[in-house]
Amino acid sequence: MESGPAIFAGLVFALFGGGLLVWTGVRTRQRRPVAHGVSPVASAALASAVAVLALAVGAWCFTWV
Repeated sequence: MESGPAIFAGLVFALFGGGLLVWTGVRTRQRRPVAHGVSPVASAALASAVAVLALAVGAWCFTWV
């Protein structure tokens, strides 16, 4: 019974993390800003760190299944 919410949460975190990581990579490769008004290096690093953290939380949620 409790595996349903864990699967849903893991899927949400994994989709968000993967999407953010792909989006950050594309923006960085095109040399476009990831966030306006912030250093390009700092914004890309922070967005990548948040994306990896979201993927890790998603993987952790899948271990509860």
